[in-house]
Amino acid sequence: MSASLREALVTQPTDREIRIERIFDAKRERVWKAMTDAKQVAQWWGRGNKLVVERLEVERGGHWRFVEHADGQAHGFEGRFREVTPVERLVQTFEWDGMPGYVILNTTTLEDLGDGRTKVVAVSFFFTTDERDGMAASGMAEGLNQSYRALDALLAREP
Repeated sequence: MSASLREALVTQPTDREIRIERIFDAKRERVWKAMTDAKQVAQWWGRGNKLVVERLEVERGGHWRFVEHADGQAHGFEGRFREVTPVERLVQTFEWDGMPGYVILNTTTLEDLGDGRTKVVAVSFFFTTDERDGMAASGMAEGLNQSYRALDALLAREP
């Protein structure tokens, strides 16, 4: 299956989690860099829309803030890094400006599959089932897949 046709596997393993799995055709170090370098994040994170990376301090306690510009609107997202294990794991909070106070805890792991590919697993933990269900109903999976397709394109352009 070509990378451009691959969709993320999105499941809800518990009443307060969303789990996302996706394989990328790039080495783990390359995927890590695309996820932690501001210039590269700006090319894929916002579904391919214009993204301004206002802050990206990839260290424990570091602050990140991105603003996506689409359809004449700006949407801000931000959080703090709780754990950074280079090329392996990121744990960070996530909050959307449109719903302040609804904080999600995201844990992302990158697994080297040993064949030049990387499996990314992201688990989002919500404070309530209603918050999880609201995110799931928001079109999150389609937006995520759009971003991951933009990441595929970036990884293919810049080996």
